Amino acid sequence: MRSTPELEAKIKRLHYGEHWPVGTIATQLEVHPDLVERVLGIGAPRAPGPPRPRLVDPYRPFIDETLHQYPKLLATRLYDMVRERGFRGSVRTVREHVALVRPRPPREAYLLTETLPGEVAQVDWAHVGEVAVPGGVRALWLFVMVLANSRAMWGEFVIDLTVHSLCRSLVRAGRALGGVARQWLFDNPKVVVLERIGTVARFHPTLLALCAAMRVEPKLCAVRKPRQKGKVERAIRYLRDRFLAGRTITGIEQGNRLLARFIAEIAHVRPHPTMAQRTVGEAFAAEQPRLLALPSPLPETARVEPIKADSQAFIHLDTNRYSVPSEYMLRIVTLVADDCMVRALDGDTVIAEHARSWSRRQIFEKPEHRAALLDDRRAARNLKGRDRIRAVVPEFDRIVERWDVSGSSLGYRVARAIKLLDLYGDQVFAAAAADLIARELSDVGALAIACEKHRKDLGRLVPIALVLPDHLDDADVVPHDLESYDE
Repeated sequence: MRSTPELEAKIKRLHYGEHWPVGTIATQLEVHPDLVERVLGIGAPRAPGPPRPRLVDPYRPFIDETLHQYPKLLATRLYDMVRERGFRGSVRTVREHVALVRPRPPREAYLLTETLPGEVAQVDWAHVGEVAVPGGVRALWLFVMVLANSRAMWGEFVIDLTVHSLCRSLVRAGRALGGVARQWLFDNPKVVVLERIGTVARFHPTLLALCAAMRVEPKLCAVRKPRQKGKVERAIRYLRDRFLAGRTITGIEQGNRLLARFIAEIAHVRPHPTMAQRTVGEAFAAEQPRLLALPSPLPETARVEPIKADSQAFIHLDTNRYSVPSEYMLRIVTLVADDCMVRALDGDTVIAEHARSWSRRQIFEKPEHRAALLDDRRAARNLKGRDRIRAVVPEFDRIVERWDVSGSSLGYRVARAIKLLDLYGDQVFAAAAADLIARELSDVGALAIACEKHRKDLGRLVPIALVLPDHLDDADVVPHDLESYDE
């Protein structure tokens, strides 16, 4: 219970006026006797005794000196070190001492400043979860750029965090904001800075080329100083709390559409944090004429590099395979890829073009890329066995074309199909092949299953393949009269 002026006055009146002892006053007023003695000034504070010796005392100088040299050293590591020097106490004793003597880092004072209009744009990413794609899942990131003066922002959802993705987002941000600030302020990720020693940094050459084209100076925050880009950090937290909370992002297109609407209708309508009586949108309208004009044309941000097609005439990008014409098998072509299209070039000629997919381990093939290969394969079909199949099933070429595209051995599959024709006969084989064509299947195993099904439906006997050695001639066997044999 805390003492109050009224309580202290009552205690003094009861003690000096009514001569109540301390215990009686404490009982009647329901307070602690020490409080009564303190108010009355009775009893002197007890002098502290000598400190109790502890096992860690002989090792304190060593611990203090080690912590002075290595301020972040763990107490458990110090415990291991003093154990080797004869300490027999517990790790708790060392922890208690370290908590008292560990050097505290000096607190840094921050100066509140406002950036000039059109001077700085702060850039950062935020991991916002995962999105399901065919073949697995992909990490989903949110790119955010904030103009430091007006707090106007622009953002988009991305899947890859390559330097080409960064450059693409920077150009799109400049187009959306109608210009670029004179400086781009980044953190220290590898897609921005390849190497840093103190204040000397080596920027990624692709980013430097974009900055030169956009006439922007790249700037870096100090290491472990996130407050230097606090405006974009605050914008990301604002988006997490106001836009992402309770919302499910199922894809990039859906997320970017919702984000653009949120920025226009909510984020830019909110009051400016430091400019009284102005919204973020109004501050941006005043800052936008101060931005640098965009170059014309805008710099190219696609990924361009040489790539070798594999033995099946596919190029590989981000776990997926994209087809090129068959004549470019095992040849080097030029890959040009962004987040929308994947193109393969031979010199200046576009030989293949596909929509960019963020799926995992998928195959994207165009029929025209295999047209020449199919023509070559058809020339090899004019063999006696295949003619026999086509005589029974005229549409069997549709199954053979699927075999051509799959890349498996065409001769092996045709040989197995001929064997099924020999075993089951024309009627069963034709019905089974018609089933496969109708169901758009091509596996030889499925053809065998269909043959067996139609054999059962027709009530035919189980076919048995009789394989004779090569040295036996196909000859007629003359039956003998059984009466000539002895009983």
